Amino acid sequence: MSVPGSSAKVSTEAIKTSTDQPNRLKAIISGSMGNLVEWYDWYAYSAFSIYFAPVFFPKSSATAQLLNTAGIFAVGFLMRPIGGWLFGRLADRVGRKFAMTLSVLLMSFGSLLIAVTPSYQSIGVLAAVLLLFARLLQGLSVGGEYGTSATYLSEMATANRRGFYSSFQYVTLIGGQLIALGIQLLMQQLFLTEDQMHAWGWRIPFVIGAGLSLTALYLRSHMQESVAFTQEKDNPVKKKSGTIKQLLQHPRAVATVVGLTLGGTIAFYTYSTYMQKFLVNTVHLSKSQSTQVTFVSLLIYAALQPLFGLLSDRIGRKPLLIGFGVLGTLATVPLLTALSQTTNQWQAFGLIMLALLIVSGYTSINAVVKAELFPTEIRALGVGFPYSITVALFGGTAEYVALRFKNAGHETYFYWYVTACIFISLLVYLTMRDTKHTSLIGATS
Repeated sequence: MSVPGSSAKVSTEAIKTSTDQPNRLKAIISGSMGNLVEWYDWYAYSAFSIYFAPVFFPKSSATAQLLNTAGIFAVGFLMRPIGGWLFGRLADRVGRKFAMTLSVLLMSFGSLLIAVTPSYQSIGVLAAVLLLFARLLQGLSVGGEYGTSATYLSEMATANRRGFYSSFQYVTLIGGQLIALGIQLLMQQLFLTEDQMHAWGWRIPFVIGAGLSLTALYLRSHMQESVAFTQEKDNPVKKKSGTIKQLLQHPRAVATVVGLTLGGTIAFYTYSTYMQKFLVNTVHLSKSQSTQVTFVSLLIYAALQPLFGLLSDRIGRKPLLIGFGVLGTLATVPLLTALSQTTNQWQAFGLIMLALLIVSGYTSINAVVKAELFPTEIRALGVGFPYSITVALFGGTAEYVALRFKNAGHETYFYWYVTACIFISLLVYLTMRDTKHTSLIGATS
């Protein structure tokens, strides 16, 4: 696990250089906007799967078709550890800027492929195969995006505002989902009929995503490299960067990333990605009502992230994580039970908002906490690889597990499953150190 650098003089000078950097805000905006586009492309699949599920799979029950699309959603997550390793290695060896630019290019291709893939009726099972391939490419891309962007934003921030600046990773992550839902609302309410949405309208957001990726590509190609990486690269006694062997020299930090991610990722995907389907399939709201509730709740949720990030800069990271762990353990079952029994969309909104307020204790600061655990030469890989494995196993499968329990007639089992995962993470939060005062420049392990 990383601790402040042994050379106070080097660390102080490095931090001063970072603080005086004139283009910091521009770099953070460029990095964040690229992150937004990546996550828009990723979430467009989830938001519009309620429309394109019958296009790629044979006719059956609505839940079975959603299970098929959720299965491919989960398989996409299996590529994220590979993306976390590949792009983390590139970020630690070649540079944060290079890895972030390459990842957004790959995401663009995956979105375009989904947009143009013919239906099951046209080409049979090949339609599902192409959908799977496109999702695997997107999984590879977004797996690399998290670790590199979390590292970049953390390194570009001033030491006393890392929590605030790093929180914008989840602002833009949620923002990507909001744009997907916003486009869906506009299409539902103003432009297309339900039949048109099912027939061809769902392809439009993927075309938009491919186009937005070109903008993100331009922004990232003009980003400034982080001072921490540049200084490490120019270090005459520089260690070999970005290898699994080197990562395994930090077993406690790796285990901490896995433990603190477990409960947070499953809670996040439950109340964001899966919730839209839960509102339709369990609460029995209309698709339009479900989209409205999800959009408004996520909009407020995104605005909360910088506030929680600022709070962590004042009181530390650990209190926020413990708050999420305790409240998540105690409140998950009551919240989801009450939500499943409501029939009013605004009651549903209030319950979801309460849940997202609790989850903010994790999402607002999880990126910076992970970055603060590792030294510069292994930071992007250390943040991205163990995180991606955990998300693939738990976050990416949350929707699939929930639908499986529902299909088996035991939906409430999922509520307890989420609770157990959060409780395990709470044990990690209680035993880990607070990383607030860790230097990200000149740090050693």
